[in-house]
Amino acid sequence: MMGALHTGLVLLSFMVICESEPTHAGPDSLEDPHGSVSPGTSRLVHLTPHLAFQLVNKSLVFSRADSVCRAQFSSLASLNRSEERQGVLELLQQAGHHSPIWVRSPQKTSSELGSLSKQYSQFQALIFPKDFDEGFARVSLSFPTMPSISVCVRVQWNQDWSEVSTIFSYAAPVFTNEFQLRGQVDVQGRVLLALIIHGKHMPYKASFPNDGAWHHICVTWRQSSGHWAIYVDGDLRDTGSSAGTSRDIFKDGIFILGQDQDSFGGNFTEPFFGNITDLNIWSTPLEKRHVASVNTCSPIAQDVIFSWNPRYLSIHPAVKVVQVFLLCPVGNQQGALQACRTLQDGPDQPPQVGLLDCSDPLPFICVSSRERFLKMRQMRDVQNARPTVFMSRLMELSNSTQVQQDPVLGQQQSALGSLAQASALLDASAQALEDTQGDGLQPTDMLSLIQLLSLAADAPVEPPPNATGQRQGGVQDLSQSFITVADSIIREDNAHKWQAIKEVVNGPMDVVRSIDRMVTSLSPRLMAETDHMTIHSPNIKLELHHQHLETGFRGSRFCGPQTEKATDPDCILVPYQKMQDLQDNGFQRLTLVNTWYGSLRPLFNPEENITMVPTVTDGSQRYLGTVLGSSVISTTVLGDDQPVSAAVHFQLRHRVQNPSGTVYDPVCAFWDFDLIPEAGGWWNTRGCEVVSKQSGYTTCYCNHTTNFALLLQVYEDQRSQENERALQVLTFIGCGVSLCGLLFTFILFIAVGVPKSDRTTVHKNLIVALAVAELLLMCSDWVSANEVACFIVTALLHLFFMASFSWMLVEGLLLWSKVVSVNISEDRRMKLYYIIGWGLPVLVVAVTLLVSVDRYKADQHCWLNMETHTIWAFVGPVIFVLVVNAVVLCRVVMVTVSSARRRAKMLSPSSASKMQTFDLTWAVTRPVLILLPVLGVTWLCGVLVHVSVVLAYIFILLNAFQGLYIFLVYAVYNSEVRNAIKRIKEKRKALSFTNCSPPTSFLPSQRAPITSWGRSPPTPSSPETSETSGAPSSSSTSLVIKNESFRKESFVSFSLKPASNQVVQLTGFKPSGC
Repeated sequence: MMGALHTGLVLLSFMVICESEPTHAGPDSLEDPHGSVSPGTSRLVHLTPHLAFQLVNKSLVFSRADSVCRAQFSSLASLNRSEERQGVLELLQQAGHHSPIWVRSPQKTSSELGSLSKQYSQFQALIFPKDFDEGFARVSLSFPTMPSISVCVRVQWNQDWSEVSTIFSYAAPVFTNEFQLRGQVDVQGRVLLALIIHGKHMPYKASFPNDGAWHHICVTWRQSSGHWAIYVDGDLRDTGSSAGTSRDIFKDGIFILGQDQDSFGGNFTEPFFGNITDLNIWSTPLEKRHVASVNTCSPIAQDVIFSWNPRYLSIHPAVKVVQVFLLCPVGNQQGALQACRTLQDGPDQPPQVGLLDCSDPLPFICVSSRERFLKMRQMRDVQNARPTVFMSRLMELSNSTQVQQDPVLGQQQSALGSLAQASALLDASAQALEDTQGDGLQPTDMLSLIQLLSLAADAPVEPPPNATGQRQGGVQDLSQSFITVADSIIREDNAHKWQAIKEVVNGPMDVVRSIDRMVTSLSPRLMAETDHMTIHSPNIKLELHHQHLETGFRGSRFCGPQTEKATDPDCILVPYQKMQDLQDNGFQRLTLVNTWYGSLRPLFNPEENITMVPTVTDGSQRYLGTVLGSSVISTTVLGDDQPVSAAVHFQLRHRVQNPSGTVYDPVCAFWDFDLIPEAGGWWNTRGCEVVSKQSGYTTCYCNHTTNFALLLQVYEDQRSQENERALQVLTFIGCGVSLCGLLFTFILFIAVGVPKSDRTTVHKNLIVALAVAELLLMCSDWVSANEVACFIVTALLHLFFMASFSWMLVEGLLLWSKVVSVNISEDRRMKLYYIIGWGLPVLVVAVTLLVSVDRYKADQHCWLNMETHTIWAFVGPVIFVLVVNAVVLCRVVMVTVSSARRRAKMLSPSSASKMQTFDLTWAVTRPVLILLPVLGVTWLCGVLVHVSVVLAYIFILLNAFQGLYIFLVYAVYNSEVRNAIKRIKEKRKALSFTNCSPPTSFLPSQRAPITSWGRSPPTPSSPETSETSGAPSSSSTSLVIKNESFRKESFVSFSLKPASNQVVQLTGFKPSGC
C-alpha cells in the first residue's frame, strides 16, 4: 500500500510539471525529473499557432491513452481537422517516429470500438421504403422443430424512422410470437433491440447508433438453459436467461423480414424501414467466436438452416433488391478483436491509417489548445519555484514511507493501474487537505487534484472478490476519499481560484463528470453488500439506492440536505410508472445513483452570460441575460448494471436574490457534455420543461437522466412600482372613458337616424368589438383567481381584440375603396368585410385553442401565454393589420394630396399657388391624421414601450382612450351626425311652431339648407361648400366631385378661393366648421 502511495505521489507531481519546454523549430524532449519514467520514455512537444501536440513515447493500451490525455485537459489526437492532422504528422517527422500511434476516430469515442481491419464485400440487399408500410420478404423453406436457434442479419436503419419496428418475426401455426427481433429509437438517438421468445418480451437494452451505417446483429437462444444473447457488430450487448421458455420452437413456421405477424403469415404490423441483407439462420446457438467469424463475412456452414440468397425469398413488390458493397472485418481465427484507429508515418511511404487491437500498447499524441498548454507551463514554473503548503505536506507524507516503488506501477507512466493505487493516493490527498485546511488550496493544487480525480475515475475495476469484508470496505473508503477531495475543489471560497485556472480547466463540471464516472464504475462493488449507501460532505451528497424490481418498488425520491431556512429542499424523483416500465421491459435490478452539488453556482463566472433565447415579455422588462440560479442535482439509472434512460421530476430552490429592479424567470436545463465537447459541454434545455413555478422554487420534468439545474433569465424592470401602479390606474380610467365613448357613439348612430351605408355599418361593428374587448379587459383582474373563468375570459379577450383589429383592417380597406380604387359593389364589399371582421378572428382563436390548449393562458393573469409561441396568435395578425393600414393611410394621403395639387394649379395658377398648395395639403391631411387611432396605427408604438416609461404613457393615452377618439371623430365632429341632430331640432321647432301658428305658416324653403346634401349638387352659397352666402364671384371657384362617401349620390365639394384659408372637405371624414 505504501509503495503505491509513493508511486502515486510521484505521479501526482509528474502530472503537474511533466509539460516540456516547447520550441517553435522542433519538438523538445523532457525526461521525468523525478525519475519515475523508465529509460527511453519521453514527451515530445510541437506547437502550432493554435494547437499544442505532445507525443507520449510510452506505450499504453487505447483506453489508458485516452484517460491520460483527458486528465491533462487535452484529447487524444484525431485526423478530422486539417490543422490537427498536419501538426500530428509534423511532430512524428521531427521526432523520427515511424511506428503506429493511437488516434481518435472522428465518428467514434473510445467506448465505441471499431473492427480490426476491413475489406469490401458485395451483397444483394433488400430495400424497405418508408413510403410503403406493407413491404415484407418471406423465407421460402420449411422449418424444423428448433431446440436452439441463431439468427444473424445486417441492418441499415432509416434515420427518419423512430417508431417500433420488427426486423424479423417467426410465427408457428399454433403460436404467432414464437421468435422475434424488434427495434426502436430512444431519445438519445440509439436503436434499441429486444427479443420476443415464446411471446415473452425481453428488455430493450442492446443498441447501436442510428447513424445510417450498416450494423451486424446476431441473436441466439438455447432451450435447455433458456439463455439468450444479442450481439451487435461482433460484441455481446445483452444477455439473459428467462424462465417460461423451456419448450422448443414449433416447426412449420413462417419467417418474415420487415413485419410483425399478428396472425400466422398475415395481419402485418410494426413495419421495418431501411435496408436488410446477409440473413443467416442456424439450428444451434452460436458462441462469441462464431459470431465474430460471421461478423467478418466468413460463413459458417455447420447446422445452417438458411444461408442468404434472395432467390429463396418471396418478396413483396414494394421491396426492391439492389447490389451493395459493405466493409467487413477480415476473418480472424481467434475471434473478434476490439480494434481502435492508428496512424503510422513511414519514412518512405505516405501516412497510413489502420486498425489494431485496442489492448495492444502503443504510443499516442495528446492535443490541446496552445493557450492551455502555455498556461499549464506557467503554473508548472510557479509550482517549481514555490511549492504550496498542500503539495509540501503531500510530499512529506510520501517521504515518511520507506517502502520501495511498485515496479509494475512504475511502468504505467501516466495512469493508475488499480483501485488500490487510486485509493492510496486519494487517502493521502484527503489527509493532506485536512492537515492544511487553514491554508487553503492554491490554483496549482486544484489543478493537480482535478487531474487525480480524472485518473482515479478511470482506474480499472477488479471483479468483486468472493470474500468481501475488508476489500468491500476499501471501495467505500475510496469513494469517501474521492468525494472529500472533490468537495475541497468546488468549495465556494475557491470561486476566484477557478478564474485563475479557467484557461486550463473547462470548469467545475469536469469534477462532476469525474464523480459520475467513478460512481457508475464502482456501483456494483458498492452495492455488493447493501441496498442503500449515502456519502456526505459539506457541498456534495451522494446516494446509491439498489432495488430488486421483482420484489416491488420502494421510494425513489432523493433530496439534498435540509436547511432551517428552506422548507422545500432540492429533490429529484423517478416516477413510479417509469420504474414499472423498466420492469415490464425485463430489468430485474435497478440502481439509482443520485448526487447533489450545493456550491457549483458561485464557481461559474457571473459575468459570463449563458446564451439563451429570452422568453417573451410584455415590454415592461428588458432581457439582460441568463445565469445559473440553483444547485445541481443528478440521477443515473442503472438497469442490471447498465445505464438506461428514464424520465425524472425534480424540484430546485432559487439561490439568487432578486436585486431591486430585476426579476427572474426560471428555465429547466441540464449540462450536456456533448454539446460543445472542446469546452467540456454546455447547458441544454432539450426534453425539459417547467411544471410549476413558486416564489422560492421551481418544479421541472425531463425525459432523460443527467445533471440538472435551473437557469434564471434575468430581466431589468423598466418601471418602478409607482409607475406600474399609475399605468394600471390610467389604463382602467382610459378603458372606462373609452367604453363610455363607444356606447354613446353606438347609441347616437341608432337614435339619430344616421343614413345607412357600408361606412356606418363598419363603424358599428368596430364599436361593438372594441367595446366588448374593453369591458372584458376591465373585468379580467376580478376573475383571475378562478382558473376556468380566467381561461374563458382569455379566449374572449383574444377573440374580441382580434375582431377589433380585423374591423380596423376593414376601416382601412374601406378608406382605400373610397379614395384609391372603387371597383367593388357595396353588397359584395360587405360580405367580404364580415368574413374579415368576424370570421377571421373566430378561425384564429379556434386554431390556437386546438393546437396549444395546454399552453394557451398565462400563469399569473387572464391573457395569452407570453412564454410560449401562443402569443404570436395575437401579435402576428395585429402586426399584419397595422402594416396594411399604415400602407393604406400613406397611399390615401399621397393620392389625395396629388389630386388636390393638380386641381389647385389648374384652377388658380397665380403667384400665390405655393401657399394655396400648402393650405390645400394641410386641409386634406388633417382629417386623415385624425383617423390614425381609428385605423389602429397608433398601436405601432407598442413595440417601443420597453425603451422608456414615457413611451408607455404615450401608448396608453393613445390607445386606452381609443373609444373617446372614435366618439369625437364619428359623433361630435361628424357632419352626418350633426346634420341628423340638426334635423331633429328643426323638426321639433317646426312641431312647436305648428302648435302655436296656423299650419300654412310652415314653409318648405325653411328646410332648404337641410336638403343641400340631397340628390342635387350643392350650390356655392350652401353652408356645406362655402363659408359665406351670396352669388358666386369671379374670385371664387367651386369644384364639385361626385363620390359615394355618404350615400350613392352624395358629393365631395372642394371650395377653392384665393384666400389663404383654403378648405378641402373629404366626405369620408367631414368635420363641421372646416
